[in-house]
Amino acid sequence: MVTKQLTITDVEPLLLLGFNDVNLRKIESAFPQASITARGNRIIVQGEPDEVRTIRRIINELAQILKRNGELTEADVSTVMALYLQGDGAPTATSDVGDVILLTPGGAPIKSKTPNQARLVEIASAHDVVFAIGPAGTGKTYTAVALAVAALKARKVKRIVLSRPAVEAGEQLGFLPGDFRDKVDPYLRPLYDALGDMLPRDRLAEYMEQQVVEIVPLAYMRGRTLSSSFVILDEAQNATRQQMKMFLTRLGINSRAIVTGDATQIDLPSRRNSGLLEARRILKDVEGIAFVEFDRGDVVRHQLVKDIIAAYERDDEARAGSASRKKQGARRA
Repeated sequence: MVTKQLTITDVEPLLLLGFNDVNLRKIESAFPQASITARGNRIIVQGEPDEVRTIRRIINELAQILKRNGELTEADVSTVMALYLQGDGAPTATSDVGDVILLTPGGAPIKSKTPNQARLVEIASAHDVVFAIGPAGTGKTYTAVALAVAALKARKVKRIVLSRPAVEAGEQLGFLPGDFRDKVDPYLRPLYDALGDMLPRDRLAEYMEQQVVEIVPLAYMRGRTLSSSFVILDEAQNATRQQMKMFLTRLGINSRAIVTGDATQIDLPSRRNSGLLEARRILKDVEGIAFVEFDRGDVVRHQLVKDIIAAYERDDEARAGSASRKKQGARRA
């Protein structure tokens, strides 16, 4: 057992520790052999050397986030703890896991926040087509858009093309009210939001007017050839087999693509029609194409999101087991 002391500087201890030291108690609960005591601006950590080292890094990381953002949320605490407790790829006390992808208009760094986000960044630099597959809230799309904006700023590509299938409207947008933009905006809003974090508003408007940045429904991609472009297909689980093939064959010279999707949230009439599932099966051994599988450990939203995903996974497994037993019983009969 060892005892180490941290002195909190540059941030308000109450904001770091949380009301009634709730943040410290949360950290302590993850390390049963360790104890954490707060005295003013000093934190005393006692436990096994590896645990004490990890706790110190978690606290230092949280202090960096508080200093940068001016506040520390429950989600921040959960995310940082998850990063260190996952083991492989754990960050140092001065990073958020990965290197900086780009800076926001306000100067804040956008980094990969989980090991699989960092893996997506690394793999995307070496492959022309990457599939990022996993549950909601894992930052797949946000990381992909950040990579696209970084490539545009570095002049590695001449434009960004972002697309989603508007499956909720059956890709038949004519019956919706308003002009074209009014019809498709609700389905593309998450992409607008991500871009809005990464580019100044006037620059984004200029890019969109000049079609340097283009956001289009998947149905409107047919017949195009996209050269010198960074192309992203979001919500790809709702693209059909034919649409996925159409999208992937749009790539021209000096283009890259990232395809993101959640295989558990397919809204198509038949799950078997999902182009994402088909692509994972058909393209897994094609050179130049890579797959990054995210899981609930990568969720960077509210802690409840992880719990919700876990509950649905357990239910899916139970239902699959029940269906299998029924099928075996029918065969015996």
